[in-house]
Amino acid sequence: MFIQTEVTPNPATLKFLPGQPVMERGTANFPTREHAAASPLADSLYDITGITGVFFGADFVTVTKGDDFDWSTLKPTVLSVIMAHFTSGAALFKDGNVMSDHAASEEDDELTAQIKELLDTRVRPAVAQDGGDILFHGFERGVVYLHMQGSCSGCPSSTATLKSGIENLLRHYIPEVIEVRPV
Repeated sequence: MFIQTEVTPNPATLKFLPGQPVMERGTANFPTREHAAASPLADSLYDITGITGVFFGADFVTVTKGDDFDWSTLKPTVLSVIMAHFTSGAALFKDGNVMSDHAASEEDDELTAQIKELLDTRVRPAVAQDGGDILFHGFERGVVYLHMQGSCSGCPSSTATLKSGIENLLRHYIPEVIEVRPV
């Protein structure tokens, strides 16, 4: 098994591509050790001293390190944990499939459904290329509330991505959108 590694805009996060699907649908975020208990892989990655975040996408795993640690010492261990998990055939989650679902639901009003559709088709694929994801948290009085995950969480350029990229896109297609704010 060959695992590719890609840098992300967030210097504290690396994107690992195991060459096979990681999540069938959605994403899974493990921002703390306690959240990681749901996944044997995330839990094993948190066993590595210096790891502060784990995120699963469709075909990648992003891992975030603490400021006091260096990728040159952490990367080989992270690679071996990911390789051991995928070659063992172990389940990704302990109790069924845990994932986030971003699709529009029947309860969404027309504007919310349009926002979610644009996020799913235009924004999320681009954010996933950088090893992250974006979650819709609400639309109220012209303001769209979004949460960045994976490598995008804490990324120095995430504010610019929200304001310059996503806000401009949504305002272009949906005039009712005035602003985008992080959650």
